[in-house]
Amino acid sequence: MARVHDRVDAYFGVAAQGSTIRTELLAGTVTFLAMSYVLAVNPAILGDQGALGDKGIPMQAVFTATAVAAVFGTLVMGLWARYPIALAPGMGLNAFFAYSVVLGMGIPWQVALSGTFLSGVIFFVLAVTRVRERILDAIPLPMKFAVGAGIGLFVAFLGLKNAGIVVADEATFVTLGDFTEGTTLLALFGLVVTVLFLVRGWHGAVLYGIVLTALLGILTGLVHLPDGVAALPRGLDETFGQAIVHLPDAFTGQMAVVILTMLFVDFFDCGGTLIGVANQAGLLDENGRLPRAASAFAADSVGTMAGAVIGTSTTTAYVESTAGVSAGGRTGLTAVTTAGWFLLAMFCYPIFAVVAGSPEVTAPALIVVGVLMSRALGEIDWTRLEYAIPAFLTVTVMPLTYSIANGLAMGLTFYPLVMLARGRAREVHPVMWALVLVFLGYFFFLAE
Repeated sequence: MARVHDRVDAYFGVAAQGSTIRTELLAGTVTFLAMSYVLAVNPAILGDQGALGDKGIPMQAVFTATAVAAVFGTLVMGLWARYPIALAPGMGLNAFFAYSVVLGMGIPWQVALSGTFLSGVIFFVLAVTRVRERILDAIPLPMKFAVGAGIGLFVAFLGLKNAGIVVADEATFVTLGDFTEGTTLLALFGLVVTVLFLVRGWHGAVLYGIVLTALLGILTGLVHLPDGVAALPRGLDETFGQAIVHLPDAFTGQMAVVILTMLFVDFFDCGGTLIGVANQAGLLDENGRLPRAASAFAADSVGTMAGAVIGTSTTTAYVESTAGVSAGGRTGLTAVTTAGWFLLAMFCYPIFAVVAGSPEVTAPALIVVGVLMSRALGEIDWTRLEYAIPAFLTVTVMPLTYSIANGLAMGLTFYPLVMLARGRAREVHPVMWALVLVFLGYFFFLAE
């Protein structure tokens, strides 16, 4: 045992980072508790028992694919890049996949998986070349914040809709729901307890909120009891390899915008998460740069490619990894531990299926995640119109048109135009002007 201990310590550099193996194992467990809600929420968004209906991916297949993608992506990050960062299908990106691509554009989920795979391939090429730095520099920081915040508002809107707090109205488009409905009251209860857990600083706040809401739903008869506790993983025979089989169908103008949006969001979401987590862990070098950045970005892209082949939307680095870092995690051993917990959770489908099939139970998680993502609004300088106008359009168009792609395209189209009017056209990277042409084509010829 001592020899194994020493080898693990040497490979991950545990002692060198001022940590211990026990601390790393604890940190990995905390990270899992903080992000394990994805096992219920991702199937609820992508599965065929939710809003997508028969257009969705088979529910059990999504659950298994979510767990496998989290295990694989997190292991690659932990063993290759050796960072205490966990990966799983990303919130926001799964909503884009489901509501914008499958429902909005009418693209079959098989083809959408092909688009996800291609975005991962492009991401990998960018990750291992110097193009990565050029792309990161091309998009102004306020627009990066606006995209993240806009996705947060979109996700929160989905949660409010699923909870019955916001409903459709012929006169005003949307209005307040009926608070006497049992499912709406259950969702409100979940929102309250999740918020209380969150402000108390509990690392598993979202998970605990889901558990208590589900338990109350079972006691009141609003949620069905699970058929069991454990079951062998199943369903991948329905999704595995579909991304490869349908690759030829992904080479269309409409899919080009889909792939570009997936790539853009994942690329900058990953970058922001990596820097944020590494900064909290004290892993940045003296120049504020991330050592082994190419490996970390590549790990994220490999996770996306693998997840798409398995059968789920974009796999990306999770900001909830900060929970493990706050518990002392400093090395890839934290990530490996998190992957181990996801592996065990893979055998608990009956429990997660009950939650995933009850939108009022997962709705509070979507609302809270939306709140956390929307904090980026505070990083935007609203006094400068050249930033405020495109940022505002990005943030508002996403939820109001029920499309992340629309908001992204609107904001990135207006930014160069506003900068041109401001007399600062030279500050706009050529990549931005190229994106203007792409998104104009999207608005006039591709958007439906």
